Amino acid sequence: MAQTDEQRCIPLELPEMLKKFARAAILAQPQDLLQFGVDYFEGLCRGKSSPVREQSDQVGLCNWAELTPELLKTLHSRVAGRLIIHADELAQMWKALNLPTDLFNSVMSVGHFTEEIEWLKFLALASSALGVTITKTLKIVCEVLCDHDGGPPRIPFSMFQFLYTYIAKVDRESSASHVSRMLSYIQQEVIGPDGIITVNDFTQNPRVWLE
Repeated sequence: MAQTDEQRCIPLELPEMLKKFARAAILAQPQDLLQFGVDYFEGLCRGKSSPVREQSDQVGLCNWAELTPELLKTLHSRVAGRLIIHADELAQMWKALNLPTDLFNSVMSVGHFTEEIEWLKFLALASSALGVTITKTLKIVCEVLCDHDGGPPRIPFSMFQFLYTYIAKVDRESSASHVSRMLSYIQQEVIGPDGIITVNDFTQNPRVWLE
């Protein structure tokens, strides 16, 4: 008997797998998306940790530097504490680090940025190219923003609240009600009187699920 629509189940790992592939495609900006998909999933089947890098080497793309949290931290230091930065200036900083122009353009497009860019929003979207999930993205952002030596990275809860709300809105994977519940729980049950949140507070607490 043929399966009905009600009998079909979506594999639990499928949404996350497709999401990772979409992020990888945005990062790599392949000229042939179908061939990129073939190389990407064949690489996963062979157990390769970075099929995207192998594919980009094979097609001879420009010799760009690979985006890393360390380079994002360098970029953040050059922004020098400004909340707003002009697009042309940020593009020059990005180019000076030899980062992929296509990735910069993708972040600009996803964020609908124009001439004046809110730096924290740009940083969040750039980090999402590395983080894949909301939790991992926020972990990277915290590591970039933290200027505290020793112990887990930490930022003010108010900044975390802004970043989490923004990333979840762009990501569209988490409802506004879920984000509100998580922020309420963290603020009431996790955050101390100093108003600081650490990476461990949202990565190692079993009651905190940001996605």
